[in-house]
Amino acid sequence: MSALIAAPAIARLGDNDPHRAVSRAHQMPVQGIDVSQWQGDIDWNQVRQAGIDFAYIKATEGGDHLDPKFLQNWYGAKRAGIPRGAYHFVYWCRPAHEQALWFMLNVPNDPDALPPVLDLEWNGHSKTCPHKISKQKALEKIRIILRAMEVHTGMRPVIYTDPGFYPDVLHGELDVYPFWVRSTAAEPHKIYPGRKWSFWQFTTTGSVPGIRGNVDRNAFNGNKAAWGRVLQSIQAAK
Repeated sequence: MSALIAAPAIARLGDNDPHRAVSRAHQMPVQGIDVSQWQGDIDWNQVRQAGIDFAYIKATEGGDHLDPKFLQNWYGAKRAGIPRGAYHFVYWCRPAHEQALWFMLNVPNDPDALPPVLDLEWNGHSKTCPHKISKQKALEKIRIILRAMEVHTGMRPVIYTDPGFYPDVLHGELDVYPFWVRSTAAEPHKIYPGRKWSFWQFTTTGSVPGIRGNVDRNAFNGNKAAWGRVLQSIQAAK
């Protein structure tokens, strides 16, 4: 009889290059992904059936780039019943008010969307803006965009960051915002000591049915009941 019982959906989620130090993340009860044009055409129904509970979708970058797959992914995830939110990738050589306006012009204020995300990394691989700016100037830009995102969506944004940017600018700052941390080779507390976090990006080589190739995988810092309360609070806020 037990052989006929289906395996939990989470068992269908994999990693093409797993790291032992983040193995706990694979077993956390609320699993998600983040995607952009690089994932190509996504079968969102398969993604949902595989056990994905949420998705963050790249929308905008700087003040003039819209991800070519954003709206396709935005509405595809919605039709599949996957809670989703949009993220903006900051370009440090562009004025903050222009970036905020670009996000607001391109991201629908849907009542069922997750809080928006501000993606904060250094643009080290950029051909036009590889240099860093001062902590003070970075925080000024960040605060302007965060305020605009909150006005646009009615929700406090989430801050995404990585081990390269965090110690330069965010350590000890902006504690009122939820954090989404990248940590693919260690538990978050080892990379971001003392920082509370809501989401953990634990691999960039994830394997999820419905997506060809690698995809970033994430986990929510809480159980299913806590995630349900997050979704309920979004509905209440709208």
